[in-house]
Amino acid sequence: QVQLVESGGGLVQPGGSLRLSCAASGFTFSRYAMSWYRQAPGKERELVATITGTPGTKNYLDSVKGRFIISRDDAKNTLYLQMNSLKPDDSAVYYCNAGATVPFWGSWGQGTQVTVSS
Repeated sequence: QVQLVESGGGLVQPGGSLRLSCAASGFTFSRYAMSWYRQAPGKERELVATITGTPGTKNYLDSVKGRFIISRDDAKNTLYLQMNSLKPDDSAVYYCNAGATVPFWGSWGQGTQVTVSS
């Protein structure tokens, strides 16, 4: 059974940083590209960042380029998102899923809330 558990969100001031984690289980993590998505109230879920398997090619939403860094630890079956220089527009619930362009798994984890506010 596929399980995705996101953590690391919280309340942070503009300009601050957070590191999100996604613990994955139930599938061979290293074989899949992995992605972070986010969904703000009243908006569609959007793809934020993607990392393939080895060699770990990364792609980012234009609005987060230069501020967010996606990474993975295949030994720990864990996906990360380092978020720097956070802006209020980054506020959303963040989710992870397998796949590089569309979510591979039909079910989602509970997500982790990120709120950027002074």
